[in-house]
Amino acid sequence: MKAVVQRVQRASVTVEGRLISSIGLGFLTLLGVAKGDSEEQLQKIIQKINALRIFPDVEGKMNLSLKDVGGEHLIVSQFTLLGDASKGNRPSFIGAESPELAKALYEKSLEISRSQGIKTYGGVFGADMKIDLLNDGPVTLIIEL
Repeated sequence: MKAVVQRVQRASVTVEGRLISSIGLGFLTLLGVAKGDSEEQLQKIIQKINALRIFPDVEGKMNLSLKDVGGEHLIVSQFTLLGDASKGNRPSFIGAESPELAKALYEKSLEISRSQGIKTYGGVFGADMKIDLLNDGPVTLIIEL
């Protein structure tokens, strides 16, 4: 499982010109599910993301979490995070989970984040999504489990 977490001032997802979700201050997480990933791993990675202390405190140090700042969480499924471009120029996606299993874990990620008291929104699994964001910092982390 791989996640790219971006601290944002705002982010939104549109599909076919229709706004699906939008957030203000918070995290945009791009989530990639690999073959064999489990719900236990998902629980750990979402817990880790929601607990990240990467918002500035009064002294400007990255010391506050999403909950501390009342931030929101936008989670978008992105199988291309599992792309392997080590050989040739066309990435292979054989490491990505099947769409059926990945969709179930992706939807579970939204539930897990919400259950932790975070306002959480999502995209549309498998759709051609357009993501607009204002990266804050910029602060971007890659988390793998």
